[in-house]
Amino acid sequence: MSECRGRGGGSSSSEDAEDEGGGGGGPAGSDCLSPSPAPATASSAGRLRHGLRGVSLMACRRPELLCGAVALGCALLLALKFTCSRAKDVIIPAKPPVSFFSPRSPVLDLFQGQLDYAEHVRRDSEVVLLFFYAPWCGQSIATRAEIEQAASRLSDQVLFVAINCWWNQGKCRKQKHFFYFPVIYLYHRSFGPIEYKGPMSAVYIEKFVRRVMKPLLYIPSQSELLDFLSNYEPGVLGYFEFSGSPQPPGYLTFFTSALHSLKKDYLGTVRFGVITNKHLAKLVSLVHSGSVYLHRHFNTSLVFPREVLNYTAENICKWALENRETLFRWLRPHGGKSLLLNNELKKGPALFLFIPFNPLAESHPLIDEITEVALEYNNCHGDQVVERILQHLRRVDAPMLESLALEPPAQLPDPPLITASPCCNTVVLPQWHSFSRTHNVCELCVNQTAVGVKPSSVSMPQCSFFEMAAALDSFYLKEQTFYHVASDSIECSNFLTSYSPFSYYTACCRTISRGVAGFIDSELEAPTIAFSSFEKKCEVDAPSSIPHIEENRYLFPEVDMTSTNFTGLSCRTNKTLNIYLLDSNLFWLYAERLGAPSSTQVKEFATIVDMKEESHYILDPKQALMKLTLESFIQNFSVLYSPLKRHLIGSDSAQFPSQHLITEVTTDTFWEVVLQKQDVLLLYYAPWCGFCPSLNHVFIQLARNLPMDTFTVARIDVSQNDLPWEFMVDRLPTVLFFPCNRKDLSVKYPEDVPITLPNLLRFILHHSDHSSSPQNVANSPTKECLQSEAVLQQGHISHLEREIQKLRAEISSLQRAQGQVESQLSSARRDEHRLRQQQRALEEQHSLLHTHSEQLQALYKQKTRELEELARKLQELADASENLLTENTWLKILVATMERKLEGRDKTESLAAQREVRSEQPEPSGAPRLPGSPPPANASATLASERSSENRTD
Repeated sequence: MSECRGRGGGSSSSEDAEDEGGGGGGPAGSDCLSPSPAPATASSAGRLRHGLRGVSLMACRRPELLCGAVALGCALLLALKFTCSRAKDVIIPAKPPVSFFSPRSPVLDLFQGQLDYAEHVRRDSEVVLLFFYAPWCGQSIATRAEIEQAASRLSDQVLFVAINCWWNQGKCRKQKHFFYFPVIYLYHRSFGPIEYKGPMSAVYIEKFVRRVMKPLLYIPSQSELLDFLSNYEPGVLGYFEFSGSPQPPGYLTFFTSALHSLKKDYLGTVRFGVITNKHLAKLVSLVHSGSVYLHRHFNTSLVFPREVLNYTAENICKWALENRETLFRWLRPHGGKSLLLNNELKKGPALFLFIPFNPLAESHPLIDEITEVALEYNNCHGDQVVERILQHLRRVDAPMLESLALEPPAQLPDPPLITASPCCNTVVLPQWHSFSRTHNVCELCVNQTAVGVKPSSVSMPQCSFFEMAAALDSFYLKEQTFYHVASDSIECSNFLTSYSPFSYYTACCRTISRGVAGFIDSELEAPTIAFSSFEKKCEVDAPSSIPHIEENRYLFPEVDMTSTNFTGLSCRTNKTLNIYLLDSNLFWLYAERLGAPSSTQVKEFATIVDMKEESHYILDPKQALMKLTLESFIQNFSVLYSPLKRHLIGSDSAQFPSQHLITEVTTDTFWEVVLQKQDVLLLYYAPWCGFCPSLNHVFIQLARNLPMDTFTVARIDVSQNDLPWEFMVDRLPTVLFFPCNRKDLSVKYPEDVPITLPNLLRFILHHSDHSSSPQNVANSPTKECLQSEAVLQQGHISHLEREIQKLRAEISSLQRAQGQVESQLSSARRDEHRLRQQQRALEEQHSLLHTHSEQLQALYKQKTRELEELARKLQELADASENLLTENTWLKILVATMERKLEGRDKTESLAAQREVRSEQPEPSGAPRLPGSPPPANASATLASERSSENRTD
């Protein structure tokens, strides 16, 4: 029963398998013969094998399913590989550009970079401004309003086009490769581009555009000619006669040269003018039409050398730029990293003038005054042309202009060495001078004839400024004293200057209020009675003003101050100034860094920077910037012992707390801290000094150990605070000790001793004076003070006398050296004259040799050409001879051939004749000859020989 069921079950299962799988009894039979299924507790391995067996059975029955599954798996694997192997490059397309300018703007905005359209519209306009910008650039955004402002004023004459040169699909980005934005190009018809590199301000851009529109200035009258020549910018004049033709020869070239000048110098420092009047042209020595004249104030003016240089626009522009002469220069730093100021300061002392400047203004009175100052400062020889220009600047009526150029002006007579009229200047006495006991202001008058003449009766001075300086130095060496009580009365004495035995000067001294002159601090009141500075030993006054030469019109306004000592000062001093102008509307930040007040209504500032001396001086901001103040400022700088006070730049003292263990010293508080009635220990440091911070704990401990009422520990940052030269140091850190009673005898801490707390205490105790406290000094007898004062005074007098003797000895040695130098100079001049003669002779020989060389070179070229022609002919003859030889050979062969032919014909004819003779003879008896019989053997032999001879001949 069980086997049947087993077989029955097996058969039924096999039939089901056949119905599902489509046949295959073998496997079904085996399945039927297999034992019964495993129980539910069988392992998973058995179920897996059973599942794989079923899959294999299905694959065998339907192979197309297997191929589809394999293809699908491969596709999934490839997709997974390409997805996970590398990340996709995500590229976001750029946003389309938008209009940079508003639709109502007069500027044509090509925000898609249509450079071809810009070129098309440029050809149809006379003057075009192209503004290349980048929409993200901050400078382009800031300049946009300035361009619109300039375009609103010039849109009827100039075409303004803005091009987006950053859009990656535009032609401007593909063709133009700018390294910065914005870029401004100007075109005048077909000439261009002229790049503008000036300040991105509307007034400057408009001024430059107007210069491009009208590069030439028409000069119809003499007054406008003087205006043109008196301008501080160099001028180029061209004379053209328009009567003969609407465009005379050379005018277009001169017009193009003016545009070339703007292209090379965007500041437009060279001005070009046109003269059409023949009589007006003669004033500047222009006679022929087409002549070009370069005006120079001090050197000889020039006419373009047409016989040396070709008359082209490039040559005219290059000639004008190379030979121009400038009174002063405009500086316009672009705001980035630049060596502009550094390169100018290396040339020598520089006078920087910050003034508000409007380029579109028709007149500039302040610039006219500065031009007048510059002309007088550099007018070393009293040039008549310069004097005429100065009169025109001052608007003074003068005779008609006769000649302005080419002819050297007549030399003015030399002024006398010693003038009869006096030269007076007011001097503020320092407190250390002996005169300061009774007077604080003295009036020095050089070459005073009458003793005791008051300054009110002094006439206008005419002496040299250096004579005044020498009198000042001699006056400070004197030790005579006016032994009178200080009062408002004027006391005068006559002195002989020690620098020149032929010069006398008068010193009229008196005491006035410190606030009258305006150059002393109003908080300090002048004493009304004489006092001794030794009454209180430890009380040290604030530093007094150094001696300063002031214009005496401040104290004595009735004295006229139209002195001419300033004329030609640049040639009489070793500190010649280069004058530079800056627009305070754009570069006031530079003025503030140089010492100008940050809060001021009028942005006018003057400063002198001397890089070699590492110092600079500023004009008093309380004084107006005008001709008189500038001349006084330049005179005070040019004197041998300059009375100008070096301007010190320091940090703000308000940022440091007043109550602190260590006092922070600045430039403003230096005198207050150092000269107080205490012992002061000062540390010099800087933030970049690596060793300085390690000393902080040492000085903090020192300040805690010492009493604050008698001792002060201070420090100063020398990188942010300037000090007088006598208080500067050359290494960091440096420690200086200022004793209470001997501030002038400061002591420097030894460099070879470590800076520790015990060493500092030992150093302070060694150099401080314990007995010189304020109480002891107050109780000290006055007699001892007077004796010590007398001893010091006597020693000071003897020391000054020795110095005077040394100075006299030096003067005598200098005079001897001057004589030797003059003799050497005379011999050098003779040698120079001889060398110049030799140079001229060598130049003549050189020109002659050059002419001979050119002639020989021309002869060499001619002979070379002749030899080449002869060689060509010889080559032709050789070729012809070779051809003739070849033809001759062939002729010989032909002649020989013809001769052989003729010989053969002769033989043939002779044989024929012989046959004829034979034929005429009767035949012998015998058998007759048949027609078909062959000819005789000798006849056939003859014919064969003839044929062979013909073959050989051919």
